[in-house]
Amino acid sequence: MKTINELLTEPTATVVDVRNDWEYEMEHYPGAINIPLDQIMNRIDEFQQLGKPIVLYCRSSNRSGLAQMILQQAGVTETYNGGALSALPKPVMH
Repeated sequence: MKTINELLTEPTATVVDVRNDWEYEMEHYPGAINIPLDQIMNRIDEFQQLGKPIVLYCRSSNRSGLAQMILQQAGVTETYNGGALSALPKPVMH
């Protein structure tokens, strides 16, 4: 099984911030898109089209864990709970 760091370096990876809009605007992982937890169910089709793997994160890993469970139950594959934003590895700039 790959680590979150390895997943984040995959060229097709999508990073999704499941926090609220205002939290995302304050700080987010570089290149992450914002789809708040309360919008996940209504945007399953959008998730199906995203590059894989999909790494989800939030403030503490609770919301990202719930988002992963919702997505997996809806048939969205290759989803990973990246945990808290503060715990994500800093991206390597080339």
